[in-house]
Amino acid sequence: MTDEVLFRREGVAGFISLNRPKAIHALTLGMCEAMIKQLTAWAQDAAVKVVIVEHAEGRGFCSGGDINLLRQSALTDGGEAGRSFFHEEYRLNHQMFTYPKPIVAFMDGITMGGGVGISQPARYRVATENTRFAMPETGIGLFPDVGGGWYLSRLDGRVGQFLALTGARLDGSECLWAGLATHYLPAAELAQAKTRIAAGHDIGGVLTALTAKPAEPRIASHAADIRRHFAFDTLEQVLASLEGEDSEWAAKELATLRTKSPQACKVSLRQLKTSLGLETFAQNMAMEYAIGSRVLVLPDFAEGVRAVIVDKDHAPKWDPATPEGVTQDMLDAIFAPLPPETQWNPL
Repeated sequence: MTDEVLFRREGVAGFISLNRPKAIHALTLGMCEAMIKQLTAWAQDAAVKVVIVEHAEGRGFCSGGDINLLRQSALTDGGEAGRSFFHEEYRLNHQMFTYPKPIVAFMDGITMGGGVGISQPARYRVATENTRFAMPETGIGLFPDVGGGWYLSRLDGRVGQFLALTGARLDGSECLWAGLATHYLPAAELAQAKTRIAAGHDIGGVLTALTAKPAEPRIASHAADIRRHFAFDTLEQVLASLEGEDSEWAAKELATLRTKSPQACKVSLRQLKTSLGLETFAQNMAMEYAIGSRVLVLPDFAEGVRAVIVDKDHAPKWDPATPEGVTQDMLDAIFAPLPPETQWNPL
């Protein structure tokens, strides 16, 4: 078992502590496999009443999946290792979503990509003044996976479409406002919260008792703008709407969208629209796996990771370079169901 994720028992609680501080606790295949195994055991252990997901040390809860590993896979093995990672990571996401016992996720720090995937399924999602939440995948030619299609599409006021396209970072108060967090606690109270929950106290009661009133969420002042400009299911319409408004906010969001992969943005909008029509989380994950297994080996992903992580020049050359270049046929190919023998399935 990997020491990149630590497990312990305290009272009635099973603790999962992510332990890759140098990588801001980015998930690896071994970490996902270890978590699945431990969660399976705890599900059958009557002494475990609650699971707490946290990070061991450092400034982040979980920065996502190991995208450098995924890029190497795309460049060297046709995406085989990347697909294996997605397959297990999505199984973990689904296992947590359908878990028979309450899960409490403490999103105390950077919570992005894969970190969203292991916090949003939790019944209790605790934000703090340190929370920095984002699904920044369109900036690396990917899309908000790990269940992002399900969670983001179901947020009110088109906030999910806004987050998916722009990769905007939300603080703790904004997460609470948007419904991505259920509680807001000062970071100084987290140890006490965990101790009380492990001692068997009512989870909701503990979190409510330690709740603090967060600062006014900045995003709230732009709720009407988001609802209006991100109301569309095509990228061209979103861009045209922003172009048609003479305001600092619209100009800033338009400039942000111009830096993103047009393909990734179009995939994301279709993903959220499709997910809203699905009946189960498992159906959503099967769809995301089909998308992911294809997008992984398209040019934009390797190029996006190169620009952001490898060379850090932040000057990706997207292919296609414009929204108009991403055709309906391209999207249909990305979203087509996989052959039965290669489809994703839950545990």
